[in-house]
Amino acid sequence: MFRVFGRIGLLSFGGPAAHISLMHAELVDRHKWLSEKQFLQALSFCMLLPGPEAMQLATYAGWRLRGVPGGLIAGLLFVLPGAAVIVALAMGYAVYGQLPLVQAVFVGIKATVVAILLQALLRLSQRALTGGLARALALAAFAAIFFLSIPFPIIIAAAALIGFVLSTADPEAVAAPPDRSWPATLRTVLVWGAIWATPVATLWLSGAGLLVDLSIFFSKLAVVTFGGAYAVLAYMTQEIVQDYGWITTAQMIDALGLAETTPGPLILVTEFVGFLAGYAQGGPWLALAAAMVTLWVTFVPCFLWIFAGAPYIETLLARPRLKGAFDAISASVVGVILNLSVWFTLNVLFATVPTGRFGPAPEMASFSALNAGFVGLAGVLLLGLRLPMLAVLGTMGAVAGMWAMLA
Repeated sequence: MFRVFGRIGLLSFGGPAAHISLMHAELVDRHKWLSEKQFLQALSFCMLLPGPEAMQLATYAGWRLRGVPGGLIAGLLFVLPGAAVIVALAMGYAVYGQLPLVQAVFVGIKATVVAILLQALLRLSQRALTGGLARALALAAFAAIFFLSIPFPIIIAAAALIGFVLSTADPEAVAAPPDRSWPATLRTVLVWGAIWATPVATLWLSGAGLLVDLSIFFSKLAVVTFGGAYAVLAYMTQEIVQDYGWITTAQMIDALGLAETTPGPLILVTEFVGFLAGYAQGGPWLALAAAMVTLWVTFVPCFLWIFAGAPYIETLLARPRLKGAFDAISASVVGVILNLSVWFTLNVLFATVPTGRFGPAPEMASFSALNAGFVGLAGVLLLGLRLPMLAVLGTMGAVAGMWAMLA
């Protein structure tokens, strides 16, 4: 298990679709540790949960094979390689990120991320927008968050309620009995809830300032991260840039670009944010502590959801109203990711993007034709020629850096 899940963790580049494909090849096709039905049921369950579904799928596979120790091995090996790379990248960025050549390279990386967001949006919309209601929910979610700045958790809750109410029950559906008693589940929730909360409470009692704020904010984020990292990034950016002032919008965009280059779930961008916030307020040691705190409160909840909920997979999936709520959430997430795509693209193409009464209002005079050209080239490479994401990121970074040196 250590060897197989270590391999998955080291090779898990390219976003959730690539992660899930790699796990299917290793766990179903090659080692036959899970059947096709078990894999698909687990994937459906993990997509119902907040947090990174690929990491939770790995954790479930480990749990099914060897219980809680197996789940810890699988989940940690999926996250830790990327987390180590993120710390190294964050340290390099904090020290060298403001150098002109480094900034130029990031222009190419940002242009690629615009194309990556568009690719993710197209893939998700094909799967989630299957009817008129789904399309209406996606448009409503986009309008709510882009024009009205309604918080992401409210949008998700409203979509889930609409999907739940409008779903029709299947009289032939029979829910399988769960594999675990409620007292055992309660014990699991209490134990993992305590593991999650104890460091937060300790930091709060010690008055650790920034670390307390980071632990509370990212704990809250761990509960509402439905639809993957892309769905929650715009909400996260608004909070950490405008409300907390931990980093700038430009740094957040750079963080997302670097997170795309690492193995593991994209939500590791939270670790990058924590590191930069700590570095700005207290140097490298506070930065490392902030990164560890952020990592802890982002991923420990994933173990709680899996270890508490895995025995109930078949029972939950047999409930059509729950499926209706999930389908509605998936549709609204398309609108939320569209908001992120528009916001990110505006900040790449325009140097100044103030927030107006009804959403971002870029200053037309700050438009960059060069950045637009880089976005177009990245789109051709990724969406037209369908080159691997890492190859496009590296190519665009090199092209932008060479352009800056020759200009």
